[in-house]
Amino acid sequence: MRVHVKWFLFVAATAVILSAPAPCFAQSESTPPPPPPPAAAAVQSDPDLDLVVEEPDFALATLPTTLRMPKGKFAFRLTHRFTRPIAQGDVGDFFADFFGFDSAARIGFEVRYGIVSGTEFAVHRTNDRSIQFTGQHELMRYEPGKHFLTLHALAAIEGGNNFSEDFGEAFGAVLSLPFQKWGALYAEPIFVINSNTDPFDEEGEQNTFMIGFGGRWRLGKNSKTYVVAEVVPRLAGYRPGVEHTSFAIERRAGGHLFQFNVSNDLGTTFRQIAESGPRNDWYVGFNLTRKFW
Repeated sequence: MRVHVKWFLFVAATAVILSAPAPCFAQSESTPPPPPPPAAAAVQSDPDLDLVVEEPDFALATLPTTLRMPKGKFAFRLTHRFTRPIAQGDVGDFFADFFGFDSAARIGFEVRYGIVSGTEFAVHRTNDRSIQFTGQHELMRYEPGKHFLTLHALAAIEGGNNFSEDFGEAFGAVLSLPFQKWGALYAEPIFVINSNTDPFDEEGEQNTFMIGFGGRWRLGKNSKTYVVAEVVPRLAGYRPGVEHTSFAIERRAGGHLFQFNVSNDLGTTFRQIAESGPRNDWYVGFNLTRKFW
């Protein structure tokens, strides 16, 4: 009898232990996650880190946009313009030259840095040994019911032969009108000083006033593909050749944006745009942007 009582007590005690709630060593699904550490919370609170689908890049094809660089972050941009005119030879020649990719190219490397929120600095060097330094600062931000557009001031200085000669400055503004989730339109008045680098034309016009117009439009509500267009009429001063014009199609992929473009000149700096191309030839090219955040 005592043996049965012992077994009964043992079984009862075991049942009580197994039925008791287990200690909560792991977080249940209903338990909210712990708050992020202060540093992580500060990073996430910076709105400049968020994707802006209306304005995914810092440039159209060549002209700047009003996309803001996050404070303390970097971005890299590669520009590539093949020097073979599309209309050179016949269609067979164009395909034989792999759409112009077999030709030489005007290549540009750019690094952009966010100094403080709304202020950024960029260095752009092309393989003709021109270097352009650009500063851009936000004066007004689009805000429904308050500001109907965004306004940035910009200033740049360019020098030839690795910034040792033929210096020229540029001053202007970038105005943008965003269309929520779809794209943006731009107007950019720019005054370029010493745009004329021809040593045999010292008596001619030396400066250029131009206004860039452009836009970027998304191909579908949830699309990562955009079409881009820009044109830069030169209204006064030195204006040889043709007016800079570019058309492009581009694709966003994470922190990258790849653009295929067609332009009527090879310029990627303000002074190169002011000088523009000598003839109305068209060239293929591409841009590649990488954001480091």
